[in-house]
Amino acid sequence: MSHKRYMSLLSKEYPDAKSAAVEIVNLSAILSLPKGTEYFFSDLHGEHEAFIYMLKSASGVLKEKIDWLFTDLSEEERAELARLVFYPENILSEKKSTPAYDAWLRRVIYLLISLCKDTAYKYTRSRVRKKLPKEYAYIIDELLHSDDEANKEHYYEQILRSLVETGIAEDFIKALTRTISDLAIDKLHIVGDVFDRGAHPDYIMDYLIRYNNVDFQWGNHDILWMGASMGNWASIANVLRINFAYNNFDMLEIGYGINLRPISAFATQAYGDDECACFTPKVFDKNKFDPIDMKLAAKMHKAISIIQFKAEAQMIMQHPEYHAQARVLLDKIDFEKGTVKIGDTEYPMRDTNFPTVDPKNPFEFTEDEYDLMERVAASFTSSKRLESHIKFLLTHGSLYTISNNNLLYHGCIPMTENGEFEKVDIGSGKTLSGKEYFDYLDKEVRRIYYKGAKDKYDGHLLWYLWSGGKSPLFGKDTITTFQRFFVADKATHKEHTDHYYKHVASKETCLKILKEFGLNYGGHIINGHVPVKQKLGESPIKGGGLLYVIDGGMAKSYQNTTGIAGYTLIYNSRYYALAQHTAGELLDNSAPSMQIVEYTDKRVTVADTDQGEHLRQQIEELKDLINYYKSLEYQA
Repeated sequence: MSHKRYMSLLSKEYPDAKSAAVEIVNLSAILSLPKGTEYFFSDLHGEHEAFIYMLKSASGVLKEKIDWLFTDLSEEERAELARLVFYPENILSEKKSTPAYDAWLRRVIYLLISLCKDTAYKYTRSRVRKKLPKEYAYIIDELLHSDDEANKEHYYEQILRSLVETGIAEDFIKALTRTISDLAIDKLHIVGDVFDRGAHPDYIMDYLIRYNNVDFQWGNHDILWMGASMGNWASIANVLRINFAYNNFDMLEIGYGINLRPISAFATQAYGDDECACFTPKVFDKNKFDPIDMKLAAKMHKAISIIQFKAEAQMIMQHPEYHAQARVLLDKIDFEKGTVKIGDTEYPMRDTNFPTVDPKNPFEFTEDEYDLMERVAASFTSSKRLESHIKFLLTHGSLYTISNNNLLYHGCIPMTENGEFEKVDIGSGKTLSGKEYFDYLDKEVRRIYYKGAKDKYDGHLLWYLWSGGKSPLFGKDTITTFQRFFVADKATHKEHTDHYYKHVASKETCLKILKEFGLNYGGHIINGHVPVKQKLGESPIKGGGLLYVIDGGMAKSYQNTTGIAGYTLIYNSRYYALAQHTAGELLDNSAPSMQIVEYTDKRVTVADTDQGEHLRQQIEELKDLINYYKSLEYQA
């Protein structure tokens, strides 16, 4: 009966055997097309300008297409066409005052249509239509297929003249350039960490929400923002501390509507004569709408850091299963001597001014701290824009993803020194490891978020995933934020990475991980989180070519360490390639260096992909529907 009911439902879309047969023909044809091109990015860290440029340029692929297609154009003309695709508003503004502007508009539309045709060749005509902007879908579709209608040259020329004469050519060009960029990337994977450090993760999220086909593998910074959006005080304090440290006041106050005045007033009063020199922000991007004096910013940074240490200490005391007691240090301070005991060693402190810490009750909030956190938490939980961004991360994301025989996750799989999957118990009631541990955490993140918070401690698991010793998103034994602020001895700053990072250098370990997640021969692991120090000779390719680490330092704060400005991993029907970016690309629109790292055994078609499996299932269902119709005829 259930099969019969399903056939009845399917018949509403395909009312007779003929319509079902036609759809089988369509789906079978799609299976023979080359697979669409997948792009993999990680660790965007709020660098909106760099990331959006990479998307618009398809990480240099569109510039290569332009150079290949338009050999009759000069190098300068090809560069200008590329800039038009990436920054149409700027080029149109520059050209508007030049002579013969209308003729230039008609010419570049021809060129853009040619580029669009070449970018769209992997798709069916109906698939391309779905990617076209609604207001110009008919016009673009007609122009894309002009070669099919040799007798309509005047017709197409009239379309171009009408676009110019009616004054909509500029808007049409902008829509066409967006279409070209969209067609160049069939599927987009963000392997963690949209948030923190860079100026505008909010702009990135707005852009991706409008994007056609994207998934996320959550990073520890993304999970931290999830916890903050729920009202978890420890997560909120961490989010504020990180973004005060990088001078991201515009994003917090203007972007997400977080009321920072309670912190500003409190910090001014509590640290009025304190220079807070250890807390001076790093300035990579200036604030346009909410500039804050650096001395005040340093005070705010110190104030929220002390609140963070208190909130975390309270939570750690409530959750001994997190094994994070080594991070509780406010009670280890000797306020008279100006020292702190870490392990068995006593260290002098760089800063000994703690006006809000009661030595007898060091983890207790002052009344003013409690009041400001209640008000700031209300800003986080009531921010509609933040809520929409976090929900998009949840609906389009997961702790890991398996896509076309590739395993994607942000950080690591906790491992023992001997290379076994670490067995972890962080409150589940049993020890978990490998895929089972990931599945448990993925389920818990969703359950916790959708259950909603009742008090400042709710969402504690999200805080643990941000920086816990056995968090697969963090991958270190501890985090040494307190030590970096207050202790000069850099030996105390050391954070030991999980054994995973040593073991994945071997092909055997990578094969073991792939098998754990059910992947077969030919699969790859793709992750980020740990920046690849390319300038020191580190390679993003590990495990005998089975693992790609694609954190190349898109965040400006990492570029001195990595020597580059990020990676893009590109997987098309013929090969995997790594694009290595430089900071100069944004300035001169140059293409990144491209390295093909693996050729496929044969050209990969849609039939070889996850989409192909889904289409084959549809075809079988449609065949069942045709047989169902035949059975009805027989019964009649």
